[in-house]
Amino acid sequence: MDRADVYHSDPEILGGTPVFTGTRVPIDTLLVYLRKGKRIEDFRDDFPTVTRDQAEALLELAGRELAA
Repeated sequence: MDRADVYHSDPEILGGTPVFTGTRVPIDTLLVYLRKGKRIEDFRDDFPTVTRDQAEALLELAGRELAA
């Protein structure tokens, strides 16, 4: 999945905070859930506009960035 399909940043949406594409859900929200020991499914229960594919792709992209 391409980065643009996963998340984007727009100064008109939450002041430019990176959000999942097609939503107003900040990508940091998923990371907070995971740091608290919650699962992707817990996150999706609360934010159903984010697809599982988007959530998994974000983690994959983050992993690649950290490995670079």
